[in-house]
Amino acid sequence: MTSEISVLRRPHTGPAVWKGPEQAASGDDVLRLSPAQIAELDAALQAVHERSIPLLKVTSGDFPLPTLAGELEHIADVLKNGRGFVRVKGVPVERYGQAAASTVFWGMGRHLGTPVSQNASGHMLGHARDTGRSLTDPATRGYQTRERLPFHSDGSDVLGLLCLRAARSGARNALVSSAAVHNAVLERRPDLVERLYRTHFFDRREEQGPGDLPYAALPLASWSRSGLSMRYNRCYLESAQRFPDVPRLDPADRELFDLLDALAESPEFRLDVGFEAGDLLFVNNHTVLHSRTGYEDFAEPGMRRHVLRLWLALGRGRGGVSPRDVVATQNSARLRGFRPCR
Repeated sequence: MTSEISVLRRPHTGPAVWKGPEQAASGDDVLRLSPAQIAELDAALQAVHERSIPLLKVTSGDFPLPTLAGELEHIADVLKNGRGFVRVKGVPVERYGQAAASTVFWGMGRHLGTPVSQNASGHMLGHARDTGRSLTDPATRGYQTRERLPFHSDGSDVLGLLCLRAARSGARNALVSSAAVHNAVLERRPDLVERLYRTHFFDRREEQGPGDLPYAALPLASWSRSGLSMRYNRCYLESAQRFPDVPRLDPADRELFDLLDALAESPEFRLDVGFEAGDLLFVNNHTVLHSRTGYEDFAEPGMRRHVLRLWLALGRGRGGVSPRDVVATQNSARLRGFRPCR
């Protein structure tokens, strides 16, 4: 039987392993909406309005896209089985306005998966914009600030973002293949690889449910039949240290975090992506880490940066993968702290 140690030291292969410069040169990650496809969005939007369907009740069947649905099916496959991200350009958000653009975004998302709650308030369609808050406040999430957000993953299978208005400056997005980063750790610091699979503690940022712990315990990386899955957010890993019952980070943990950050930020791995009004980005959080630079906004409220935000669960996706799905779980005690996600 294959041992757990050999699985943990296995380089990931396949289309989810990519490097930024190569991906930028290929340019195959962008779908530019044609006039005919925009007309389909207009017609689907009109169908929803005529039936007065509340936004959160809209299903893919309520939002018919005769030909664009096939493109979205392909996007879903790329998210699950391919490079893990897709950009869509040309959504006419200025013509739509916020309400109609929200319906279009939701309708397209429903063709990809099932929306899930993004916070303890149960918000299904979020708004990423500067609220004047700071990440130094443990009850604040990154999308509520204009601060720099280092490479990280969100808590859903897929993150969807639709830009309604861009910032005055900054707010540049970047993506990196988490599998490529994993392989680089394996190559450059094999002594740290098994630490990826140990239990780490993430601050829930005051988003826990009644009776839940204020932090989550899970590994940074896990293998399943679907392949490698990585979850990483250094801000949340470090802010979880405010809880006295969370084990203290040791120097090797910080070495690992430093290496992950350096690899993700490196031009060798990072893909910088533009994000202007009408741009839509879908990212598989299991296979891609994303970041955003800090930004300066306009003084006028009606011109300030505003991005719509969806969390999606993919059908037959990687949601819920854990180290339990690897192999030889009866030998897991050989790895200190290596236990299934909960």
